Amino acid sequence: MANKKELDWRFLSEEEILSSSEFIEKGFLIVDVESNNSLNEIRHTVVDIASRYLGVSANNDADFLNDFHTGVTVSELNDIRLHLIRSLNSERWFRKHYWTLVRSYLEKLVGNELAMQLRVNLSIQLPGDDSSLLPLHSDVWSGDSPFEVVVWIPLVDCYGTKSMYILPPEKSEELSAEFPQHAKKSSEELFLDVEPHLNWIQIQYGKALIFNQNLPHGNRINHESETRWSLNCRFKSVFSPYGDKKLGEFFEPVTLRAASFIGMNYRYPKTTR
Repeated sequence: MANKKELDWRFLSEEEILSSSEFIEKGFLIVDVESNNSLNEIRHTVVDIASRYLGVSANNDADFLNDFHTGVTVSELNDIRLHLIRSLNSERWFRKHYWTLVRSYLEKLVGNELAMQLRVNLSIQLPGDDSSLLPLHSDVWSGDSPFEVVVWIPLVDCYGTKSMYILPPEKSEELSAEFPQHAKKSSEELFLDVEPHLNWIQIQYGKALIFNQNLPHGNRINHESETRWSLNCRFKSVFSPYGDKKLGEFFEPVTLRAASFIGMNYRYPKTTR
């Protein structure tokens, strides 16, 4: 299999080469969303659903989300989050709007025949809450395809511990090579081993993070004074290999092209009656 030093860039545009090489080298891209209207509509819908669920009013979307911890408890949080996920994904426009936020970058990095996760996920992390943590992990360790990328959209400015971290590709390769000696360690011990090398994502509302989910990543207790809100969804090429999460079960084609549609539906004529 070709590695990154053997890739042939001759058929790509200069813009595609720049985006692709940065993604390979860093493991992520932070880009401006391609539709501020879609992002604002998504955020306003989140605020509208949450405020109606709680029976309160919201005068400003950003303030409502950042200060969410002042009106809810940790014990209430999961029920609210699940209600929001169900309500958002029941909106027929929602997933298409989500895709439009990074359409051109997905075409550069993944391809123009995409499979999209059936349900977009939502994370809410209150300050000081240790119940909403994702310890250091790589998604492929638990059965995801290495051909997937994650599109992570912040609904508020994310910084410091009000964000997430990613282990860079070079350090990730070192960890993989040394994995047998880490096998009996806890996730916390593993985190402490790699902590000096982590990239903490600093990202403002209006931007999107696209990252390589093969790289170890996670989050910590939010020690900032505001609540973190983010959406995440996986994309992959329709015809790239699948892991445990299959087409039709976890993914669906969203940008299938005519020739592929025809080919997938073609049946060879019978030669006998």
